[in-house]
Amino acid sequence: MLKITLVKSTIGATPYQKKVVEALGLRKLHHTVELPDTPQTWGAVKKVSHLLKVEEC
Repeated sequence: MLKITLVKSTIGATPYQKKVVEALGLRKLHHTVELPDTPQTWGAVKKVSHLLKVEEC
């Protein structure tokens, strides 16, 4: 499992990056979600890695 936290605002992000953050289930700043450790999850995380903090559980 991955614990993903939104640590930077999406205000300056592109519309594509905002959709990726929303698809990960993140809504507000400092919101944390736990997602399975799959290649699809890692692909989305790499697209917006500058906005996130990722921890492996």
